[in-house]
Amino acid sequence: MRAIILILILLVVVAIGAIATGFIDINQTRSAEVPKVRATENGVQAQGGQTPAFDVDTGKIELGTREATVPVPDIRVNPADERQQPAQGAQSPPAPPPSQQPAPAAGQQVPTTDATQR
Repeated sequence: MRAIILILILLVVVAIGAIATGFIDINQTRSAEVPKVRATENGVQAQGGQTPAFDVDTGKIELGTREATVPVPDIRVNPADERQQPAQGAQSPPAPPPSQQPAPAAGQQVPTTDATQR
């Protein structure tokens, strides 16, 4: 029930916004008339009224395409041996030694720091 009420409220807000911005223009072209009702000895008699008529003009949304030139960034990946060279006279720090851990035995799980593996 709450969902239906929420949807109705949203529709009313959208309709008010569309009318306020001029996207929808509603003009009444024929007024309403109530039916004529009489009570007689034989019962109730009614003669028809008239429903109102409206002329509704809506805005148009046009979509199209156009050509445009868009700058695209240039991405370069430098391999590890082509990284920034140290300045002349400066020494680069020594490379760390390779890991001295023994290889895991068959069937043994290897600890990982990857959060995607569980």
